[in-house]
Amino acid sequence: MIIKKGKLPATPHTEFYAIPGVLALEMIHGSYGFSGPWSRKMHVRSYPTEQVKAPVKADFNFALQAPKESEVLQPYHILTGEMPYGGDALRARKPIVFGPRTVMSIIKPTAGFSENEYFRNGEMHEIYYVQNGTGTLHSEYGSLPFQPEDYIVVPKGTTYSIDLASKQAWFMLTESVHPITFPQHYFNKGGQATLMSPVVETEIITPELFAPRDERGDFTIFVKHNGGKVTKTTLGHHPFDVCGWEGALYPFVFPIKNHHGIAREIHTAPPVHQTFQAGNVPNNGFSLCSFVPQMEGWHPKDIPAPYGHFNVDSDECMFFCNVSYGARKGVIQEGSFTFHPGSTPHSPQGHAALKSTASRGKISARLAVMLDTYFESLTITTEGFKYCDKEYPLSWDDAKWESPTNETWEAESPTE
Repeated sequence: MIIKKGKLPATPHTEFYAIPGVLALEMIHGSYGFSGPWSRKMHVRSYPTEQVKAPVKADFNFALQAPKESEVLQPYHILTGEMPYGGDALRARKPIVFGPRTVMSIIKPTAGFSENEYFRNGEMHEIYYVQNGTGTLHSEYGSLPFQPEDYIVVPKGTTYSIDLASKQAWFMLTESVHPITFPQHYFNKGGQATLMSPVVETEIITPELFAPRDERGDFTIFVKHNGGKVTKTTLGHHPFDVCGWEGALYPFVFPIKNHHGIAREIHTAPPVHQTFQAGNVPNNGFSLCSFVPQMEGWHPKDIPAPYGHFNVDSDECMFFCNVSYGARKGVIQEGSFTFHPGSTPHSPQGHAALKSTASRGKISARLAVMLDTYFESLTITTEGFKYCDKEYPLSWDDAKWESPTNETWEAESPTE
């Protein structure tokens, strides 16, 4: 969706003065070379190229390291709820799985960015999922307040900072070399969401642009590049000096429950839950799905639990926002993150399929975020492996579960 904010010249690439006598400077923030979505920004006085100190290596990085145990093929259950809180929202990023084009991390900060420190991901587009915490993401495009159950989409190259209003926060972050968008098949030729789409493009929340910061000083921008390396750069002017912008490439918030679930009489495959994608699905990139509360199938013999599956071209990662996902009850906790390589079949544990029959036609209380890659294998990181449930590969062993009975199970009511 094309957005316009602030003050701009009526015609692109023409003379414009936001400050009398000072020529405003145009900058294009683009993707796919000059062929993809882009935005045009007007800086009131200075280009964002005007460094005043030589760039240096930062004293932290987001290097991707795999443990020796990753050489053994197995499913993983990472207990991200047990990862400690601490650090600021910039340095607390902990990658837990990665591939050539995708990285997934957990961030559990107790503070926002330090004053006059900013971040720019120069190698990947980002999408945050807010598990808990409130605050504001500030960028040259303006300010975006966020709260639990929000997605925050941040295009590659955006300069931003995060302020926390809460004492701590918990984010699940996904990075992609491809831009992250709503799926193209949800839209008609006019660029509108079709009347059958589970998402509506007008339900996004866009940044509020305030007056440009026409300030001098030393402003640090940490730039991530080349596989997790971080370089410290210093501008002599405030990076949020934009008086206006327009275009189709910008940060935005999308609450997960603005994904309007589509139900049918019998269980359906995960693509119906797709909210975002990266790349050219299903040829590359990934699908990101939102499992929101919705009615289970109402066929008199429907089995609401998902069938076992073996998607050999996809690695599947799932972040459980609560414990109400029926196929994993008794195994997961809040913040559980499962990683099932495409080389391994997986299914509900124990007698979840039988128990799920009690929930036919009832509203599920689940809330989860799932990511499926396409033709990209992921690897667990050393940090992710530290918080693994080491018994998870054997959690499907029938001997570990009580034998099924004719007992009637009560379906769980949805949470507000």
